[in-house]
Amino acid sequence: MLPSTYRRMSTAALVGALTLTAGCGSDNAVRGADPVPVPADLECVPGTLSGAGSSAQENAMAVWIAGYQVACQDSLIFYDVIGSGGGRSQFIDGAVAFAGTDAALDPAEQEAARERCNGTEAIHIPAYVVPIAVVFHLEGVDSLNLTPQAIAGIFNQEITHWDDPAIAEANPEADLPHTPIIPVNRSDESGTTENFTSYLAAAAGDAWPHEPSGQWPLPPEEAAQGNSGVAEAVEGGNGTIGYVEASHAEGMPTVRVGVGEEFVEMSPDAAAGVVADSPKREGGGEYDHAIELDYGTTESGSYPIVLISYEVACLAYDNPDTVEHVTAFLDYVISEEGQQAASGETGSAPLSPELREELSRSVEAIDSV
Repeated sequence: MLPSTYRRMSTAALVGALTLTAGCGSDNAVRGADPVPVPADLECVPGTLSGAGSSAQENAMAVWIAGYQVACQDSLIFYDVIGSGGGRSQFIDGAVAFAGTDAALDPAEQEAARERCNGTEAIHIPAYVVPIAVVFHLEGVDSLNLTPQAIAGIFNQEITHWDDPAIAEANPEADLPHTPIIPVNRSDESGTTENFTSYLAAAAGDAWPHEPSGQWPLPPEEAAQGNSGVAEAVEGGNGTIGYVEASHAEGMPTVRVGVGEEFVEMSPDAAAGVVADSPKREGGGEYDHAIELDYGTTESGSYPIVLISYEVACLAYDNPDTVEHVTAFLDYVISEEGQQAASGETGSAPLSPELREELSRSVEAIDSV
């Protein structure tokens, strides 16, 4: 294990498998995988690049770092998995060159980032689009339908047993026990939490009386750090239910979510449909790609609990070497090969060719002062 707080991909170890050493605030190591494909024209920039942030994109970041470092033997990428809020703070403070975040910078953060970015804006590159799974562990039950109102009632601790009528009516064929419900939420500030509470606020109406936030808004029944911490807590209990980025839900039963008159199973394609129909956030510049997700969609076949994890970078750095490192790595992250590699490992929805082309123009615009 490396003594540094930075999580690092070891080039030698990556030839046979993807491995992440545990770092401060980090989730667990990713699964083994074959060597990652890279573009034939991949640009290699010797030296080091540091980022920090989202645990939701942890597994995808492992794949991207693996691909880049195996191809570029003299390059080292460090990514500290400390959560989206921590990543944004470290980026604004100038401690890292880029941040991974599941929630776009708010206006106050944008203003603070402008000073760090030498008077230019910080831009959002939506590199990782993935569903948020509502996972559960209930002995004897491996399939559940839940309306937005039922999900909100469970996490607001008002629906307290699994045979509650709000659950039973949507699952007439399930043998639901009178087992207490134990909702598990994130203990750390989290973009996954912010996206999940944004969905509840948009889709559940009065059943969710809280504002969207990266901090869980009420005293928890049970809480855990990181996506993997929540997944482990849910899987290790009985009557438990939680929310995790999809790659952390492997092997666990997931909820089919009520959308309009149907219940939709989590899938990359169903999540991608919501993103395609959502506009860019107002107020961003030409090269910014923060998106306003339509969490309250009733479009048939859409899965509305979606997470967009961004890479946040400056439009202008004060060091030309930083520009070369940031643009080379981000070019790989948004490339067809990078997107397909992450999708194969995590179940994310690869970016469309049209969006990749737009993002490439934004990465190309990054320069030095």
